[in-house]
Amino acid sequence: MPDTNLVHSIAAMSEEHIGPFLQRFADGFGQAYRAPILHSPSECGLAYQDITFPSTDGTPLEGWFIPAEGSDKLVICNHPMGFTRSGQPTHLDPWKSIWGSSGNGFELDFVPDYKILHDAGYNVLAYDLRNHGHSGAANGGMTSSGIFESRDVLGSLRYVRNRADTRDMVVGLFSRCLGCNSTLYAMKSDPTAFEGVRCLVGAQPVDTKTIVERELVLAGVPVDRIDDLDRRVIVKTSLSFARRNPHEWAKHVCVPTFLYQVHDDVLTHPSDVQTMFDNISVADKKLFWIEGTTRRWDGYTYFQREPGQMLEWFRSHMA
Repeated sequence: MPDTNLVHSIAAMSEEHIGPFLQRFADGFGQAYRAPILHSPSECGLAYQDITFPSTDGTPLEGWFIPAEGSDKLVICNHPMGFTRSGQPTHLDPWKSIWGSSGNGFELDFVPDYKILHDAGYNVLAYDLRNHGHSGAANGGMTSSGIFESRDVLGSLRYVRNRADTRDMVVGLFSRCLGCNSTLYAMKSDPTAFEGVRCLVGAQPVDTKTIVERELVLAGVPVDRIDDLDRRVIVKTSLSFARRNPHEWAKHVCVPTFLYQVHDDVLTHPSDVQTMFDNISVADKKLFWIEGTTRRWDGYTYFQREPGQMLEWFRSHMA
């Protein structure tokens, strides 16, 4: 369960402040803050190439290709919402002011993850989803919880299949949060694109309505104002929370899938990821709960601390 002491200690927001707060929240779906790319593979001694390739709708995407000499295996990495391929500077504002109340006010650096994958024998492709990092603006700058971003996942697969030195490689996916939602939607919209993809490791996919409800509670806004916020988000983006629900998308998963999640994440409920896992019809699947923390960011850094299970999933399916 979430940290109820934290929730109960939050002062209720006054009615005069709730309306403007909800509007600012809705505006964030229409034009999210772009996080800077503060780290580079070179910090971990990794050689890399700056790359660019198009999404399936033509949006230009920017990323890194990190080669592992002599390897014919490739992992494509898809990042969380509001992040970049290098992580998120949640120790700095405005990101700290957004996420600090949930205990997640510390920096996330994903470059060590790529070092772990590289040293385990994998080439790595890490890129920025649309409207994030250095990738192009699209769809008016909105975030769609995986609907439009799924085209970027498909674009990355097309890119590696058309690139001379990667077209024959064995491919696996490492997708987190928005990146995982986007992967699920991509499987729904174009399952044939995943033919030959050996497996998915998915960290903390999330239903937008669920995480938003938790954010309202942490801000002192009554959770029954979720419908008010939903209406504002629809006006801003034309996409309701119901249309952003990955529970249904999970039914279209077509590769062996390993999901993991902080069990007591204060920003969601265990039932959210459990429902997605249960809806996956592929027999070869696994769900792992991270215990002992309420911080969602600890789920994103878990691979750096304890990569064994994930590396074994890749190893066993990409052999």
